[in-house]
Amino acid sequence: MARVKRGVTSKAKNKKVLKKTKGQYGARSRLFKVAKQAAIKAGQYAYRDRRKKKGQFRSLWIIRINAAARLYDLSYSKLMHGLKQLVLRLIGRYWLI
Repeated sequence: MARVKRGVTSKAKNKKVLKKTKGQYGARSRLFKVAKQAAIKAGQYAYRDRRKKKGQFRSLWIIRINAAARLYDLSYSKLMHGLKQLVLRLIGRYWLI
C-alpha cells in the first residue's frame, strides 16, 4: 500500500482559514495558528452581534417613534398604551359582528 502524504489537504485547509481572516491585522491574517484563533473569535463576535443588532434596532425605532410622538405632546409609552387599547377595541368589535 502506498504512503499517503497529507500536504495537499492540510494546505487546502490552511488556505481556507487564511481566506476567512483576510483583512485582519498582522499575524492574524498570515500565520495559520493565530489566524485560526482569530477566525473562531470573529465567528463568536458575529454570532453574538447578530442577536445584539435586533435589540439595537428596536431601541433606535423607539427613539424615533418617541421623537415623532412628542411633536403631538405624547410620550412613547402613552402612544403605545393608546395603540394597544385601540387594537383591543377593534378586536372586540370584530368578535361582536
